[in-house]
Amino acid sequence: MINKKILLGSLSVIVCEVLFGFSYLFTKMITDSIPPLTLISWRFIFAFLFMNICIIMGIIKVDFRNKSISSLFFMAMFQPFLYFIGETIGINLTSASESGVILASIPIVTLSFSALILKKIPTRIQITGVIITAIGIIVITLAKGMEATFNPIGYIMLFLAVISYSLYAIFSEKAVEFTSTEKTYAMITFGAVLFTFIALIENLDAGTLEDFFVLPFTNLNFLIAVLYLSISCSVVAFLLYNLAISYIGTNKSASFVGVSTIVTVMASIVILKEQVTFIQILGATLVITGVYLANVVCESSKSEGEQHIKEIVSGDTYQS
Repeated sequence: MINKKILLGSLSVIVCEVLFGFSYLFTKMITDSIPPLTLISWRFIFAFLFMNICIIMGIIKVDFRNKSISSLFFMAMFQPFLYFIGETIGINLTSASESGVILASIPIVTLSFSALILKKIPTRIQITGVIITAIGIIVITLAKGMEATFNPIGYIMLFLAVISYSLYAIFSEKAVEFTSTEKTYAMITFGAVLFTFIALIENLDAGTLEDFFVLPFTNLNFLIAVLYLSISCSVVAFLLYNLAISYIGTNKSASFVGVSTIVTVMASIVILKEQVTFIQILGATLVITGVYLANVVCESSKSEGEQHIKEIVSGDTYQS
């Protein structure tokens, strides 16, 4: 029987990935006309304001007194700062298929870092599940064809995003003295300060500083997109992912990454009326199979092993 923490952690990361999956649609609404860093800046500004309103109203609580913030600093440096920088620049310099394939390696890299840094060695079933999930993401990504840009800077930035995401998950699990709310608040504050600073410099250099300040109040599509990305993705999704890591660990949380890809494809079919292909269905099936192996089967095997040990200790088993 799956215990309550595993169930809650699994549900948290699933909802998180669903929210991330829909984020691509909202981003697509405005990225053709809005500079990426301007969007990211306002996303974290709104998220920061929303979290502070919740704190003032007593809906959430944070307390950083007498706690070492070094782990929080590294966590927030990797996600959102370095991850968003790497992803944004990498996607802009490469094709959609290339970026999708490289970002699909996140669960594999996370598994490797978890073993190296946290000394949490994954089981064979867990490794198999994560690899199948990554293959499923790649299949879905390549369903529309492979385009090669051969842009080394773009590839480097995408790998920076992969490594940053994985290290964020590691440091989130290590920051045991902080609640998921405190971790999320630190990430959002860090992102709001740094991305706004960079966006201000970028707009000042382009002579669009006034446009930057009035953008959410003059562009309805931008406001809708930013509200979703800030509240649903930056606040709720990060809260849920940090909670999931604290309940089920880095390895299992990372194995659910492919769920967002499936949601994006399904949303594109239903909302954008795009055609579904057999290859996309195959990829989605592989992702679901991989998640199942990395979590349900893995946990079942672990529970059986623990039960067998208990039986041996209690003397309930015998040699035949």
